[in-house]
Amino acid sequence: MARHRAVLAVLSVVALAAVACRGGDGAAPVEDESGIKIDFGVTSEPCPDTGHADRGCIYLGTISDLTEGPFKALATSIVDAQKAFWQRVNDRGGIGGYDVDMTTHIADNKYNPQIHNQVYQEMKGEVLALTQTLGSPTTAAILPDLEDTQMVVVPASWTSLWGVEEVVLESGANYCVESMNAVDFAADDLGAKSVMAVHLQGDYGDDAAAGAELAAEGRGLTFSDTVTQTGQDNQGGAIDAIVSGKPDVVILTVGPTDAAVIVGQTAARGYTGKFIGTSPTWNLGLLASPAAPAIRALYYQTAPWKPWGTDSPGHEALRAALPGVTPNDGYTSGWIWAYPLKAALEKAAANKDLTRAGVLAAVRQLESVDYEGMLPEGAGRFAGTPDESTFRQSLIYRPDEAEPTGVGMVKDFFVGPTAEGFRFEKPCYA
Repeated sequence: MARHRAVLAVLSVVALAAVACRGGDGAAPVEDESGIKIDFGVTSEPCPDTGHADRGCIYLGTISDLTEGPFKALATSIVDAQKAFWQRVNDRGGIGGYDVDMTTHIADNKYNPQIHNQVYQEMKGEVLALTQTLGSPTTAAILPDLEDTQMVVVPASWTSLWGVEEVVLESGANYCVESMNAVDFAADDLGAKSVMAVHLQGDYGDDAAAGAELAAEGRGLTFSDTVTQTGQDNQGGAIDAIVSGKPDVVILTVGPTDAAVIVGQTAARGYTGKFIGTSPTWNLGLLASPAAPAIRALYYQTAPWKPWGTDSPGHEALRAALPGVTPNDGYTSGWIWAYPLKAALEKAAANKDLTRAGVLAAVRQLESVDYEGMLPEGAGRFAGTPDESTFRQSLIYRPDEAEPTGVGMVKDFFVGPTAEGFRFEKPCYA
């Protein structure tokens, strides 16, 4: 329930305002009138436009790929879903006497690590945490500062690096696990004897390729590796490598536009093997592209969770919060990613410590997160070691235009033998 706030003494108001406006490091914590410690990004003043004058405000930041990068089609949906998620939190009473604002501090990274760091530096003194930092290489660019400032963040990505970074609240199987499970599926269900990883360079593509290689070696499959660059005009080398190498399965870790070019043109040149795309590779628009016939025939999709139309309390809440939108799983991802930060903020408020250090301490106490059925039980453990807390289940889908987001399930949540037996003590990629 909402707490009715008492009128603060003048000196307390001044102190709180000073904390709220101060940027950089070193803000001294103060206590609100209920005894909760606060420092950055938490104010006694209400959030803009929530209509709850009896609550203060927790400000969260968002850095996403909104205009120019390869994931802009997904990123706007992720942002919209997280706006709806936190509005639902506010409508249901907020957290510890505070509403949550994630709309004041939204920035575009253009999927560029330098821009990502620049906009992060501009907002970091005004927010308690980041409810979204999109991209693996972009988020890696701010990791040292996140560690120094003890700022907890939610990644819109799944690199295995996040499993060893305690300030990062990841959800679902990482790219390495996804690709391990994809190769095990290829071996067991598709009869594959050879695998090629075609991927972008960096924390996204290299992590998936590392998982694919580990699984291929463990299963005795022939493995090859091809690095490509984003952009539809940059896929010639990857296409040539697939057509000449003729792998049974390609583990594809690129953007959706890249995937359309690669799948469509390799098929046009006679390739008849299968593709298994890592989760960000898929977009519903692929089924409206010239490559659609090849995608229907050759393409499988791995996923860290079930799509928009799934019957679970969390999926139902997502659909109710976003009526009238054209379904895509950017919405699903954005909604799911927000649950661990909600859990951490609730734990920190219960601990009477909504400072950055207090939120990080709360993360260390999380044995599980309630995803309202969107992830299986056991997901969201942040209190254990990386090996204990790494979530290892993923799913396999195929294109299906009868489904809201264009994919139908082939294999429910599963763990292949490679991921099950692997010890996660460091990122999979170098």
